[in-house]
Amino acid sequence: MDKKILDACCGGRWFWFNKNHPDALYIDNRRAEKGHDKYRVNHSVEPDVIMDFRDLQFPNNTFSLVVFDPPHMATLGDTSKFRRYYGRLEKDTWRDDLKKGFSECYRVLKNDGVLIFKWNESEIKLKEIIPLFPCEPLFGHPTNSKNTTHWICFMKSEPRTASQS
Repeated sequence: MDKKILDACCGGRWFWFNKNHPDALYIDNRRAEKGHDKYRVNHSVEPDVIMDFRDLQFPNNTFSLVVFDPPHMATLGDTSKFRRYYGRLEKDTWRDDLKKGFSECYRVLKNDGVLIFKWNESEIKLKEIIPLFPCEPLFGHPTNSKNTTHWICFMKSEPRTASQS
């Protein structure tokens, strides 16, 4: 694999400065060409590879950086514009789905690699998400005027033995 960065839910790549970064592999479980939404005709979802974040088809320890920005809402209707933009979690399985996604993102992360997780608390509070993490976050920061969007950083490290503590 010649890519160092995995965006596990790329969507419209909205927070990327370079939406085609040469070191990044962009995946999503859906594709939507420009013009699929009458309100944002330039919006598209164009992953390099169609893949589900719960089942990443990469070997262990593949990427130095993983960005995980999964859908944040489970109550969106089938025709919701927010669903078209961001995707949707399933009402009955979102906890298991996110837990699998975290585990997969962590699995494909190299030792000493960094996982950046983005979450918006519009429906589901961060305190409900934290127990799903595969390890303790290093740090995080809320953003936006209501402090509802959180950016959280993890680093994968080998387990420490008692003599290393």
